[in-house]
Amino acid sequence: MKFRKIGLMALASLFVASACGGAPAAPTAAPAAKATDAPKPAATAAPAAGDVVTIEYWQYNFQARIDAMNELIKQFEAQNPGIKVVHNSEIPYDNFLDKIAASAPAGVGPDVATMFNGWVPSWVNAGYLVPLPEKDFPPADIEKNFTSMVQGTKFQGKYWALPTAVRSLALFWNKDMFKAAGLDPEKPPATLDEFVDYAKKLTKTEGGKITQEGFAVEMNGQAHQWFREILTRQFGQIPFSADNKTLNYGSATACNAWKWLTKFETDYKTGSNDLFDGATTAFTNGKLALHIDGSFRLGALAKAKDLNFGVATLPTKDGINANFGSFWTHGITKKGAADPRRLEAAVKFLKFITSPAAGTLWVKTTGELPAQLTAAADPTLQSDPKLGAFAKAMGYSYATFFVDETKQRKNLIDAFDAVRLQNAEPCAALADAVKKDQALYDEFWAKNK
Repeated sequence: MKFRKIGLMALASLFVASACGGAPAAPTAAPAAKATDAPKPAATAAPAAGDVVTIEYWQYNFQARIDAMNELIKQFEAQNPGIKVVHNSEIPYDNFLDKIAASAPAGVGPDVATMFNGWVPSWVNAGYLVPLPEKDFPPADIEKNFTSMVQGTKFQGKYWALPTAVRSLALFWNKDMFKAAGLDPEKPPATLDEFVDYAKKLTKTEGGKITQEGFAVEMNGQAHQWFREILTRQFGQIPFSADNKTLNYGSATACNAWKWLTKFETDYKTGSNDLFDGATTAFTNGKLALHIDGSFRLGALAKAKDLNFGVATLPTKDGINANFGSFWTHGITKKGAADPRRLEAAVKFLKFITSPAAGTLWVKTTGELPAQLTAAADPTLQSDPKLGAFAKAMGYSYATFFVDETKQRKNLIDAFDAVRLQNAEPCAALADAVKKDQALYDEFWAKNK
């Protein structure tokens, strides 16, 4: 699997009229997931109790995604009265993998589960998933109807999951803080040099303590993606070999990007993820001026009180644009495939939640971009004042081939902490992290020749 560079212009040339063949009735693409927006289906005779099939869908706890899925489930059950979907969304993100690992091998838990695209290889190797039945999800139809990022769910020659939506990263900025600092609230930093300058000017301290952060590196959020796929490219290093077997983001060139990132905390002292309950919370609560995050954050930020913010494409270096593309995707577990009736229900549900109308509902509820080409065709996306920055970046977004996203993220978190907390030499800390990552890839490819 190679990096996938996604262009909306390319997507537009591939628009098609339907989702995967044989899909059930599509959900209503509501502007928001509200009960009053749900369609009123024609009266259907209620099935006998013994005829109702119950399946479980699991996702981690993130309110905008919960709202969107609750609406889709309501619509699906109205159109499929013989199927009941139990929505388990109470699991915190940090515990999600552990819960899956404890349930899947025991044959309990979800029949359909969501997963980060970078987890697909490890979930397959762990035996959590079954391949998508090709009679229900023909590979040719998948490749015709979905963004090419969906290739990230293909492993060992088979598709294992499908997404409802995809996402990229952008720069969020607090317009009121810009105005108070004497900066134009409608002009965010366009280059990395400007970004550093603005972060310094937007930082406030009192008695030696930071009271307003200019920028805080959130390595457990999107900063590890920003470094790996974006900053390294802007500083002149392609992070992976073409066959995804050799990692290059530990090179001397890549370390220039790493040192640039670590300086916000070690040298410039513009903020820290340790303050104000983390960078995301700090931005939401008006304590942070500049923030790097994904399109999925828009749903939650729209509910924040008195937050006057803008969204722009990520700052460039030497005219180089780059972005990180990712998505959460849905797969059928071994439990879901163990019983023919449950498998049939799981297939129907998976088709429903990955249809173009589901993608349209999802983007309006969560801020993520539709994974289906017909839904992505909406010309209003690129001109939208918030979504436009993300849509424009899809033309130069790269989806990482992760062997183990969780461990790779932790390795960079540990390296960053070693620099900021233990005064470790930045390049040495980075090299140690990449050495651990390379060992993961070597082990993975040795088992998957």
